[in-house]
Amino acid sequence: MGNDMSNEIERLDLIEPERYELGEPASYNFDLDRRNFIKTFGLGILFVVPTTRVLTQQPQGESGAGGFNNRLPSDIGAWIHIDETGRITAFTGKVEFGQNARTSLTQAVADELHVPVSSIKVVMGDTELTPFDMGTFGSRTAPTMAPQLRKAAAAARELLISMAAEQLKLQPADVRLVDARFVNHDKSKTLSLAEVARGRKLVQVIPDNIVITKPAEWTVAGTSLTKVDAAEYVTGRHQYTSDIKRDGMLHGKIVRPPTLNAKLVSVNTKAAEGMQGVKVVTDGDFIGVTAADQQTLTAAAKAIAAEWKAPDQPSNAQLFEVLRKTAQAGRGRPQGSIADGLAAADQKLSETYTVQYIAHAPLEPRAAVAEWNGDKLTVWTGTQRPFGVRNELAGAFHIAEDKIRVIVPDTGSGYGGKHTGEFAVEAARLARAAGKPVKLVWTRAEEFTWAYFRPAGVIDIKSGVKADGTITAWEFHNYNSGNSGIQIKYDIPNNDIQFHESNSPLRQGSYRGLAATANHFARESHIDELALAVNMDPLAFRLKNIKDERLRGVLEAATKAFGWGKSKPPNGLGYGLSCGFEKAGYVATCVEVAIEKTADKNSSNVRLVRVVEAFECGAIVNPLHLKNQIEGSVVQAIGGALFEAIRFGNGKILNGRFAEYRVPRFSDMPAVEVVLVDRKDIPSAGAGETPIVGLAPAVANAIFNATGVRLRSLPLVPNGLTVKS
Repeated sequence: MGNDMSNEIERLDLIEPERYELGEPASYNFDLDRRNFIKTFGLGILFVVPTTRVLTQQPQGESGAGGFNNRLPSDIGAWIHIDETGRITAFTGKVEFGQNARTSLTQAVADELHVPVSSIKVVMGDTELTPFDMGTFGSRTAPTMAPQLRKAAAAARELLISMAAEQLKLQPADVRLVDARFVNHDKSKTLSLAEVARGRKLVQVIPDNIVITKPAEWTVAGTSLTKVDAAEYVTGRHQYTSDIKRDGMLHGKIVRPPTLNAKLVSVNTKAAEGMQGVKVVTDGDFIGVTAADQQTLTAAAKAIAAEWKAPDQPSNAQLFEVLRKTAQAGRGRPQGSIADGLAAADQKLSETYTVQYIAHAPLEPRAAVAEWNGDKLTVWTGTQRPFGVRNELAGAFHIAEDKIRVIVPDTGSGYGGKHTGEFAVEAARLARAAGKPVKLVWTRAEEFTWAYFRPAGVIDIKSGVKADGTITAWEFHNYNSGNSGIQIKYDIPNNDIQFHESNSPLRQGSYRGLAATANHFARESHIDELALAVNMDPLAFRLKNIKDERLRGVLEAATKAFGWGKSKPPNGLGYGLSCGFEKAGYVATCVEVAIEKTADKNSSNVRLVRVVEAFECGAIVNPLHLKNQIEGSVVQAIGGALFEAIRFGNGKILNGRFAEYRVPRFSDMPAVEVVLVDRKDIPSAGAGETPIVGLAPAVANAIFNATGVRLRSLPLVPNGLTVKS
């Protein structure tokens, strides 16, 4: 089982091609030496890990901006600091985007140090204080960062015990750390953390051969600890980037072209420059404005007359044709012979599935506050890649990275959409020209137009199956959307699975789950179609072709909770299921849908009635937060499954506001039941992405079960379900 987990993690080490936004390699450094550590953090004890060791745990192929540069940071990586009061601070380059990583990492440190959660503070996403991290994406916090902090905390515990033993004049074996106090066997001698740390100026390098606590022995992790800083949010004390204020701060706005891929022909800024307190900045195609208030800012931007020129560009109607015509040769590793597999089949099937672009639509739009102090730049921004954004800023302004500090306040969602730093660059450019701090917050229209989208895709599947339900051939071609989740856990000896890159008409990049949603939609829809071809129950058909015990485990857990097979759905209702895996997590989803008539006799509404989802990601760190993640994934998946799609034509986004871009509403919510499968014998995997992939195919299968209508395009029913009379 451990080898299987290792193989899953090794697969993550290969760059995922659909992370198109991470296309440029980055250089990076981290030049804070040990004397600076003491200067920065004050007296106490600092536990550090050599950077080269930390970097070996970062998946190769994705650095701060996507490429892995050979030049490594020069000094120290991850650490824990204990100050003279006994307060513990843990540092990580990961960021908090609502996934509750701050809480789960706090649990990991508390577990190993044997201290209360309340005594720990986690500093995240500050390039001046935290170690390098390639970014918060790919569900990597649980499998990579949590073990790293555990090792640091476990080593710190053992070193602290040795120091305490020396003060108590005991052998280290006779001292334990219990609830933040060092005690001997009968607790007649005790010391606090503060008493051990007081007056010290000490940097301790943590050894690599430290043993961390096994999941079965966790006492803090594995419990449903509530969000450690929940009070900050519910009372409004937490400051998002858009809440930050600096002395003398101005507001900034960018003048955008009317279409994508446009070039500036001419610009007249005289009217705007004549307004009191307005600063206009032009640099190539960049046009920006600053002002002391939003009203003046908006008026100044509207007063600028710019002429743009753009090429002819395709629309939705040509999308899938473009993706096919511009496709490159496929990448894959064929096994067996498709020809032999088809020859052995009693039934053959060939179908095409399509997926539209969708937007991230984060609750908090992109925002940045930039402030120059001489040649030093500080930027507060909501990004999933603080070190990557630091690299972008260094490249844009031709300054060294050690002159730039990027600070990421805990941010209101990203879903993979906040990997790039163009808004930070925009704010910094305006701040440099104005000579004052500048806050820039994208509007919702800018979010919908100038951010990148989840890739669209075309997927062709050709397959063969014997009459007894044995799948004999599986040929799978994905055009453009990506290869995440493209591999199969079905036992098919003859398979050829390929991903083809294409020229995308729109800017595209990472989205929660990447292409795993598209690939699972196509695969799990097709699996149901094969089951129908040989007249088998969809569950029995899957179990016949799956040997993987973890996938069977979630499939059996979900269907048992759902009551699959106990009864047939009444008229107007349909049942559907799907299963899959991605990023070392396994998921199975069962859905009940209702087909509801409308005034138009040829059209019906599709309503989700009930969703049961089973998920297994190894040892569960926090059951409450995992359940929240899964429920959130289901909610987000509803939009992409039923109605979310970007409409575009000739370089314009045609539904770039919430009034026109349909996202899930309270009225769309079904009853959701989460089944957690806890495997303490398997290392923890991430849970931020995989739970989203199962809903769309399960809904498509349920719609077919209810109506006999097979839908092969996402979204499934953007305008309701058309029923032939």
